Amino acid sequence: MIKNAFISFQDQKEASRGFVEFQVFSFTNKIRRLTSHLELHRKDFLSQRGLRKILGKRQRLLIYLSKKNRVRYKELINQLNIRELKTR
Repeated sequence: MIKNAFISFQDQKEASRGFVEFQVFSFTNKIRRLTSHLELHRKDFLSQRGLRKILGKRQRLLIYLSKKNRVRYKELINQLNIRELKTR
């Protein structure tokens, strides 16, 4: 399922790894893999540290994208189902 989403997302962005959306997408996949790993191996502190580093990188990219282009940010958040957006 993740691989199919990866292929469709990759087709949309013409396999360019420089796009912020692609980087956030790849970090999200790594985060999901590490999270499932840490559910089984709770005392794997090095993986926990790696997860925190990746979360920080993704957060910085999302902040950059939200400042640069709010529409692309909202589309990416909805597509990856990362956060619940506040509605006013």
